[in-house]
Amino acid sequence: MKVLLLHQFYNTPASGGAIRSYYLAQALIKKGIQVVVITTHNQSEIKITTTEGVEIHYLPIDYNNRFGFFKRVYSFWLFVWHIVKYTGKFRDADVVYAISAPLTTGLAAMWIKLRYKIPYYFEVGDLWPEAPVQMGFIKNPMLKFILYKLERSIYNRSIAVVALSQPIQNAIEHTAPAKKVYQISNMADTEFYKPEAKQLEVEKYFGVEGKFVVSYIGTLGLANGLEYLVHAAHHAQADNVNIHFLICGDGKMHDDLQRMMTDLKLTNISLTGFLSREQVHEALSITDAVVVSYKNLPVLETGSPNKYFDGLAAGKLIVVNVGGWMKAELEHHQCGLAVNPKNPTDLLHQLKPFIADSARLKLFQQNARRLAETTYSRKKVGDRFAAIFLNT
Repeated sequence: MKVLLLHQFYNTPASGGAIRSYYLAQALIKKGIQVVVITTHNQSEIKITTTEGVEIHYLPIDYNNRFGFFKRVYSFWLFVWHIVKYTGKFRDADVVYAISAPLTTGLAAMWIKLRYKIPYYFEVGDLWPEAPVQMGFIKNPMLKFILYKLERSIYNRSIAVVALSQPIQNAIEHTAPAKKVYQISNMADTEFYKPEAKQLEVEKYFGVEGKFVVSYIGTLGLANGLEYLVHAAHHAQADNVNIHFLICGDGKMHDDLQRMMTDLKLTNISLTGFLSREQVHEALSITDAVVVSYKNLPVLETGSPNKYFDGLAAGKLIVVNVGGWMKAELEHHQCGLAVNPKNPTDLLHQLKPFIADSARLKLFQQNARRLAETTYSRKKVGDRFAAIFLNT
């Protein structure tokens, strides 16, 4: 079998960033399935490489996490247009696996099905267009109608849809009741990330010696609501709480967050910029609690963020400022906290017992690691994913 995997943001461990699609490709390779990836890079020419058995075609399409909404949409449409021109090279593929966001990747999959009769699966990690609608980016009623109709068409014309969480599965089944939906969560890399003792030299590198460290690792986007952490840091500094916040990553909100921190004269919060995978490993090694932060919108409770699973694998206390499935799971397994998204001081209030009681902190961290191993390990999730194709 030959699978053509479409993902605009395909990363390898060497490049850093989210690498779910890399793990999926490797899960297929291990089962003897050939994988060809079509993705993008910020260079001027097409680049073709083979990495760990996967043939990767990089199309020249600019994208940056600091792009605004409409510039991002333009990049998404360029990806579709380039795929339309490029995929004649892969008429021998047996099946397409198209990964969103963005939703527009599904347009490319539908075109390939129509033109070359190659069926496709469609993966949904974030609900589009519902997310930009709730964020207020899409307001025109006619555009909303068109996008919701496109979403329904992409689902209905697929072999099946893959959802990354139960709420996403529920939403897909409501939109396309007759369609088969598989739930394949994100993965916890329990081999790469492990509970570790803090090393003084790493603490010094990040400037957090002797501190209770709360880390956010991911995109600094509008949807992430990271001003919440800046306000929490402000209250912590005023109350002399021994916490240091690390915000690791890049994105549109980077400069705004830096200005807020400067205006408030905060010394207990740092912006590290983008970190490589090895640097993320180091940051997690000196972290006590990992934060998953979003704006207080219902659609943002449905996602399956990488940072949640990395935190579990590293054996960290997990803090979410949203409700939904993550809150329920953390409470059930006693490995994290759900804090009030409208009140940053609630974060401090709920963390203080863990700062004061290292045994309590360790228990929750051990529970987090156990959840990663028993439910979300890379092998377990990868085998479930490969089974979809092996049973086709």
